Parts: sequence; structure tokens; C-alpha cells
Amino acid sequence: MVNTDTKIPKATIKNWQRIVDVIANIANVPASLVMRTRAPHHSVFVASGTKDNPYRVGLEFTLNEKLYCYGVLRDGKLVVEDANCDPNWADNDDMEHGMSFYLGYPLHWPDGAVFGTICVLDKRRNRKALLFRDALLEFARVIEADLKLLVEIEARVRLEQQLQATLDKLELRVEERTNELKEANTALRILLLNVEKARDDYDANILRQIKNLVVPTLNKLRIQLNEDATASAYLHLLEEGLKSITASMPDQLTTFFDRLTPSEKDIAMMIMSGQTTKGIARIMSREPSTIEFHRNNIRKKLGLNKSGQNLRSKLLSIQKTWG
Repeated sequence: MVNTDTKIPKATIKNWQRIVDVIANIANVPASLVMRTRAPHHSVFVASGTKDNPYRVGLEFTLNEKLYCYGVLRDGKLVVEDANCDPNWADNDDMEHGMSFYLGYPLHWPDGAVFGTICVLDKRRNRKALLFRDALLEFARVIEADLKLLVEIEARVRLEQQLQATLDKLELRVEERTNELKEANTALRILLLNVEKARDDYDANILRQIKNLVVPTLNKLRIQLNEDATASAYLHLLEEGLKSITASMPDQLTTFFDRLTPSEKDIAMMIMSGQTTKGIARIMSREPSTIEFHRNNIRKKLGLNKSGQNLRSKLLSIQKTWG
């Protein structure tokens, strides 16, 4: 049986943060969440960094029939287009924040035990989020793949600890049990190699899932949104975000992007994709002067404010080894 108290590493939480941020941007919702369940409690584990998100990490609820996530765990999924028109959900707990739209799926440990839910919420009926439901389900599968890997690593660590304990005992008898000690050392080296191989296999599996499951869904979404320039641009950002989840981004680019505001990140990604200031302004519904302000801030953070170097060239040079 899986230990549901398994600690989620910071690197995994960081990947999940990218996922909920990307979901919130492409679905155009104020809140995208990964929730963790430890009955009877249900709490926010990862929350999108969107401006109007009222849910903060650590916010805790008690599972009850008036909680959207209760319906997800009970029924396997939940779609509420407008709680104001649905007597089952008109007085649910999230209406305190005006969240009348909800779409969510359950998250499970490898043995089927409940981890929690992944969901999006909005204050209005959100057509884009409805179109995004298949992709949200695939992101749920990605998170469940992470949980499976964590359980496997934890099992291997326990086995390593058991082997190490055996080695400690063998060292006390090393002179008379040399052969046994060599065999144990060999087993430990094989185990460490298997751990590394499992990590490599996991990376390949995630990449395969993205290419075979998520990308086809995004392609269908692109066809449906082909006349919506803004949505198409954010769809492109989603694709770039997926690269950062599945690829080994160099430390220089990771550190740089961590210093940018959400708007600066979007603008930097569009600059890298070849968008002009006017094009970015049109996509983001901002004035060109606002985009220029953000461009100047990005240049300052890159140390280009007194340099004539092209901003896009600089960003692409940092990205060169990415993915």
C-alpha cells in the first residue's frame, strides 16, 4: 500500500506550478489548482499565480457535499458550467469567492488511493476552459505519472537503506566475509544504476506522453481557435511551457526567467517567437508604450540597457541549449 505521506520534492512542485500557470493562461481562468486530500481535510497544494486567484497554498477545506472537489472524488469528474443555474451547486462553498464555473478531475496514487484533484474555476461560464477539458485530463495523467515515480524512488531508497544496513554489518566481519561484501557492493552499484535508468526512462516517458497525448489535443484546440489571435498566441506559450517541463532548461535561462514578472515572461516568450511590439500589444490588448516599458525592464535585467545588442538575439542565445 502506498504511503500517502510521501513527501513531494520541490522540483516536482515547481513542475506542477508551471502546469497550473500554463493551464490558467490558456483556459483564461482566474484559478487553476492542484488540491491534496487528507480526509476529512482538502487543501490547496499548488495554485496558479494568476492575479485574481483567491486561493492560496495551504488554504484548507473540510470535505462535504457542498464542495466542488467532493463531487469530483465521488463521481470521477465534475463540470459545472454555471452554479447559479444548478440547484445542486448554487450554495457550494466556492460561491463565497463567486466561482460559479468549475471543471475538475481526481488525482490518484499508483495503488488507486486518492491524492486530490486538479481543477479550474471561474466567475463566469468559460467556453475556452470547456474546450480545454481533454488537455486538463492529460495534465492530470502527467501529475499521476509524477506520483508513480515518487513512490518507485521511495521504494528504491528504502531498499538502498536496507542494503546499506547490511553493508554496515558486513564491514564488521570484512576480513572473514570479503566475498559477501563484494557481492553486496555490486548489488548496490546495480541498484544505483537502476535508479538513474529509471529517471532517464521517466523523462522519456513524460516526453512521449506530451507528444502522443497532449500535443494532439493542442492541435485540435488550435484548429478550433484559429481565428482567435490572442488564444493562438497563448497556445504557443503553452507549447513553449511544455518544453520547460519536459526538457532540461539551462540554469542561466531558468534563473533569468525567475526574475521576470508574469507579464514580462509572456512578452519575453513572444519576443523569442518573433513577435513585434505592435503584434504583442495587439495580442495582449495593451498599448505599444506599455509593451515598450516591459521590454526596457527585460533589457535592464539582462544588462542590455546601455548596449545596442538586439533583445531577441540575446534571449535566443540564452535559449540555445534549451530542449
